[in-house]
Amino acid sequence: MPLDTDRLRRAITEAWDGSILSQLEAYIRIPNKSPHFDPEWESHGYMDAAVRLLADWAQAQPIAGLQLELRKIPGRTPLILVEVPGEVRGTVLCYGHLDKQPEFSGWSEGLGPWNPVLRAGRLYGRGGADDGYALFSALSAIAALKAQRIPLPRCVILIEACEESGSIDLPAHLAAIGDRLGDPSLVVCLDAESGDYDRLWCTTSLRGNLTGQLRVRVLTEGVHSGMATGIAPTPFRILEQLLARIEDPATGRILPGALKVALPDDRRRQIAATAQLLGEQFAAKIPWAPGARALSLDPAELIVANTWEPTLAVTGADGLPAIGNAGNVLLPQITLKLSVRLPPGCDARAAQRAMQETLERDPPYGAQVSFAADEPADGWNAPSFAPWLERAMAGASDAVFGQGLGYMGCGGTIPFMGMLGHQFPDAQFFITGVLGPHSNAHGPNEFLDLAYVKKLTMCVAMVLAEAPASARG
Repeated sequence: MPLDTDRLRRAITEAWDGSILSQLEAYIRIPNKSPHFDPEWESHGYMDAAVRLLADWAQAQPIAGLQLELRKIPGRTPLILVEVPGEVRGTVLCYGHLDKQPEFSGWSEGLGPWNPVLRAGRLYGRGGADDGYALFSALSAIAALKAQRIPLPRCVILIEACEESGSIDLPAHLAAIGDRLGDPSLVVCLDAESGDYDRLWCTTSLRGNLTGQLRVRVLTEGVHSGMATGIAPTPFRILEQLLARIEDPATGRILPGALKVALPDDRRRQIAATAQLLGEQFAAKIPWAPGARALSLDPAELIVANTWEPTLAVTGADGLPAIGNAGNVLLPQITLKLSVRLPPGCDARAAQRAMQETLERDPPYGAQVSFAADEPADGWNAPSFAPWLERAMAGASDAVFGQGLGYMGCGGTIPFMGMLGHQFPDAQFFITGVLGPHSNAHGPNEFLDLAYVKKLTMCVAMVLAEAPASARG
């Protein structure tokens, strides 16, 4: 039976307008921050509330044979596992997460992280776009196809609650699940970026991530700056010297070779095409302060740097008092939180060892220097697309948007993709998402573009409708 795209559009629109939007608003109100940002998440109960909200909606969907399981492991965040039986052989695995980044500052007037606001077709609030919509999108796509009796493989949906903390609980869940995931021929991930809101975007690569705390201690206690400066070095100046071992302060280029990889030729060609497509729009998605500008005027250079080169960011600090409490004191110690994005294919553990050795060797002035790294995450580079999948994605983009498919590497990290790439080397990957220009996940004013997510859901359904081809090879 051929797919009726008009009927598909109506079904998905009705699902989003009828029940999903109100559920997403309720979800945004729950401050279920990821465990790294809320160590007391279990006693607070917010994660369980978010899981229950999504699970209750999923169980109410009119999909024959749907089975949902809330999986719990003591001391670990919960996991939602949904199984929908298929009419043809094969398995499709859909992935998303429901844990959230912390509040951050700078939300516009009337907006806030836990305050859902619908404004000009955008739903503002933390987690709606990253990544609360994923379960709703996947299940509404499946339901719309089932309503048309489109034959599908078995569909498994996995929603974790620890992605923003590096998916540290996911390996334990995967081990407990065992072979229930089967051997998926297609993985659909709904946690990625979109270059614009005019077409379907497919993510071709993800960077890895290495975070840790760099601590410099010079004194046992703070000392009057008039008495100590000129005698004792400041920890801030030592930190500057240490960071210069990792990053050229003038260009931002990362120096240790263990943190670099070569850019493959096929990705270089895709980047050139995407740069031609987006042009200045690629850098314009950043909320620049007046007068600030990008590192380059060449969009291709910016895409390479954002998706295939390592980068360093200082994301937090301890030991620096707020300005209102800052006296004339030489500080005894400062600790910086470092976040290094690693290129796809870079060995994250080798990068961690190189970072630690580079930062801790020969400390200036004999200061106490330590780098305590968190568990690193490898990046990922998609395997070559099977012809059926490339046709399905391109056809969906053209049918829904009237525009060709876009390819985009992602500057962020989805640890699960690396895990799946190792576990299922023959699987095909369709990674996409709603994080378009100015959607600002992790920062203030995060929003979900409702018109785009409906179209994206329709595209997901159209790719799923072609998924039986994946079972035939």
